[in-house]
Amino acid sequence: MTQKKTPPVVLVDGSSYLFRAYHALPPLMTSNNQPTGAIKGVISMIRKLEQDFPGSKMVVVFDAKGKTFRHDIYEDYKANRPPMPEDLGVQIQPIHEIVRAMGLPLLIEEGVEADDVIGTLAHEATSKGIDVVISTGDKDMAQLVSDHVTLINTMTDTRMDREGVVEKFGVEPEQIIDYLALVGDKVDNIPGVNKCGPKTAVKWLQTWRSLDGVIDHADEIKGKIGEYLREARETLPLSYELATIRTDVELDFGLGDLQLREQNDDELLQLFREYEFRSWINELESSSEQGDNKGRESGGNPDPIQNPGQPLKTSPEKNYSLVTDEASLNRWLERLKKASLFAFDTETTSLRYMDAQVVGVSFAIEPGEAAYVPFGHDYLGAPEQLGRDYVLAQLKPLLENPKQPKLGQNLKYDKNVLANHHIDLQGIAEDTMLESYVLNSVATRHNMDALALEYLGEHTTSFESIAGKNAKQLTFNQIDLEQAGPYAAEDADITLRLHQVLRPRLAETGRLRDVYEKIDLPLVPVLSRMEQRGAMISASTLRQHSHELAERMAELEKEAHEEAGEAFNLGSPKQLQVIFYEKMKLPVVKKTPKGAPSTAEPVLQELAHDHRLPHLILEHRSLSKLKSTYTDTLPELIHHRTGRIHTSYHQAVTATGRLSSSEPNLQNIPVRSEQGRRIRQAFVAPRGYKLVAADYSQIELRIMAHLSGDKGLLTAFENGEDIHKATAAEVFGISPGDVSADQRRSAKAINFGLIYGMSAFGLSRQLDVGRNQAQAYIDRYFERYPGVLRYMDNIRKQAHDDGYVETLFGRRLYLPEINARNKQFQQAAERTAINAPMQGSAADIIKLAMLSVEDWLLHDHADEARMIMQVHDELILEVKESALAAICPGLESRMSAAASLDVPLLVETGVGDNWDQAH
Repeated sequence: MTQKKTPPVVLVDGSSYLFRAYHALPPLMTSNNQPTGAIKGVISMIRKLEQDFPGSKMVVVFDAKGKTFRHDIYEDYKANRPPMPEDLGVQIQPIHEIVRAMGLPLLIEEGVEADDVIGTLAHEATSKGIDVVISTGDKDMAQLVSDHVTLINTMTDTRMDREGVVEKFGVEPEQIIDYLALVGDKVDNIPGVNKCGPKTAVKWLQTWRSLDGVIDHADEIKGKIGEYLREARETLPLSYELATIRTDVELDFGLGDLQLREQNDDELLQLFREYEFRSWINELESSSEQGDNKGRESGGNPDPIQNPGQPLKTSPEKNYSLVTDEASLNRWLERLKKASLFAFDTETTSLRYMDAQVVGVSFAIEPGEAAYVPFGHDYLGAPEQLGRDYVLAQLKPLLENPKQPKLGQNLKYDKNVLANHHIDLQGIAEDTMLESYVLNSVATRHNMDALALEYLGEHTTSFESIAGKNAKQLTFNQIDLEQAGPYAAEDADITLRLHQVLRPRLAETGRLRDVYEKIDLPLVPVLSRMEQRGAMISASTLRQHSHELAERMAELEKEAHEEAGEAFNLGSPKQLQVIFYEKMKLPVVKKTPKGAPSTAEPVLQELAHDHRLPHLILEHRSLSKLKSTYTDTLPELIHHRTGRIHTSYHQAVTATGRLSSSEPNLQNIPVRSEQGRRIRQAFVAPRGYKLVAADYSQIELRIMAHLSGDKGLLTAFENGEDIHKATAAEVFGISPGDVSADQRRSAKAINFGLIYGMSAFGLSRQLDVGRNQAQAYIDRYFERYPGVLRYMDNIRKQAHDDGYVETLFGRRLYLPEINARNKQFQQAAERTAINAPMQGSAADIIKLAMLSVEDWLLHDHADEARMIMQVHDELILEVKESALAAICPGLESRMSAAASLDVPLLVETGVGDNWDQAH
């Protein structure tokens, strides 16, 4: 099947078109002598792009006034450029105003060029699997062209893909920066090589592939051009840096934040009149006059529902039915009972599973054929529907039958909401969200709309298109059945079709079928039960803690004001910049992309070593985050019906396979700080119970020992040694008995730092030692543990060759940046390649442990113990006090047996009245 592509993101280089429109088009003027030629040219091109790319997100980017970071690198950058003509300068603001009135995001970032913003957004889009079209006339942009990035020049109506770059320049997109560095640029004042024209640059790059290759062979090039090349050797790296478009600008937003707004017709009309664009005025006025007649005819929704039980003709290929009578429901039930597998979905009143009520269900057995059974749409004038109690009573035996296989998209949610109606959904046989996630966790987001685009090439009906947005958004029970019916039926149909595409791919790819069938899919009901059980918290403990935090924050604020000698807003970066760098003259550790001294957390941490004020700011920020995220918020999450909090566990979010959670995010509760422990004290056991926390000890280091086969690590773990003390003894060349607390702390930082790919620079900052000293520690570590170094070298090579790494159980983590031209991206991917097999294997092991423990508890101790939380490498249970003697050893043995490694899997359990005591 030919897959349709996701609509590309369109990035418009406004500054490029500004100058080209000005020089290419006749000098138009209004009756008041206002120049408008550039305005007309730029807006015409943007309007054409809107027509050519319907449904695409479009962003318009302009250069900001003033210097950029390239001027800091090279003072004479763009020194040869003439000043902007006065009659062009006055047209910039009107262009900005019109773009905004059109509803398009307009970006102007100080300190960088429009090219860098576009490069960064293009990188973000392609890393998410979204194609990009860059609309520009700038040749430098050719370096961004790839299989997923295309350039178009709206003025000349030309496109440039990879082949187009080679045809135009004679080199590949990956060589464009080398080409530009060699040729130079007189307009931008990039030095290049004297007398080196395009033909010479192409010849050199075809011979030696890269600028480094050309420089390495400079002595072989004869004649005057060889002399010029050798003269330029020292400046060529500068030329290369100046010509490189950045793709890593620290923006305060991402593509997801740049939402298209509705066009402001009134404002646009006023602007068109001001600048006398008569044809656009007529077009807009004509469109406005017809607006009242367009609403229902062009709403973009499927055809209205016909008679109950009759097909909903949304397209020639689709046969969707609305079921509102008993006979139609019975016919579907008979078909569902006979089906080997059917897709199932619920429509509800809320995304919060504890509160959601089901208002309808949909089914699909064959692609293109689906049905929606509404029973809770209660808007004024809603058609008659079957009763909720009747429909659910008819469905209950089918849904609770474990031998009747069901397919869904995130069926954990459906299982939870059906539990609100006393239905225990069983027979969860397939889940498309998990199929996609296991197949490739980083290829796309794993919601149904994204999957339909990625794997079926289809645009599904969005919820916002039928329910509205923001405060005016309707809940599903309020949506007209003419729109709700096709939407709900489509959910089941698309889910079935996705399964038919994704399941075979899982079977064909490595060991992914086992990961899906034996780990992730069986975990769905386990997590559902944990979510429904929830956890008890003490609201009074949290309120007291919150009050104490507020008092301490007030003290810190007062101390900070005294230290600074004036009152200021501790949360204002601008005020901090003034206090730190202008008043107190603190050293500038790092600058923002716009050139301002940074007040980011890593900078404050470095300054805090020698200065008290940054230390106070850091402590205040930490307490403020704890207060807003946990002590103030957790009591609000206590459910009125259960008196507990009910987190949501997410199986398809992290790249490595680890679970994440929200409302609340259990994974981010601080472990090491006293304040974090205070939050854990608010998680309490019910009367007659204790909390039991079982934690894998140093599991990632044990996995490293297994994967690397290093004899020293294996021996240390086999003998039950303190691994950090053993490492300290090896690194510092002393006996284990002589290891000091500081040496053990350093060894711990080395042990964990290296498995996360930490460099000598990173280790030096963490240990507060010189870089050379940190490098010496690392070198000594690898001398003592050569198997670890061998593993790291091998896994990096494997990642470069294969494009992915695997966990012990075959879960894959794809690394799209592993062979990136940008060295920073490549190095980050290499660090991930080293750590992901350990982190992913640890995630798989605790999932397998959860499966084993839940099965054991349900069968042997259902009335005595229950799993309620999973956080990092830890399981938390509520256990009757009378059953502790049986549960704790059984829990440890099952968790230890979750995987067979070359070293023991050590599990430590703790018992307490609250989580902190147990942990």
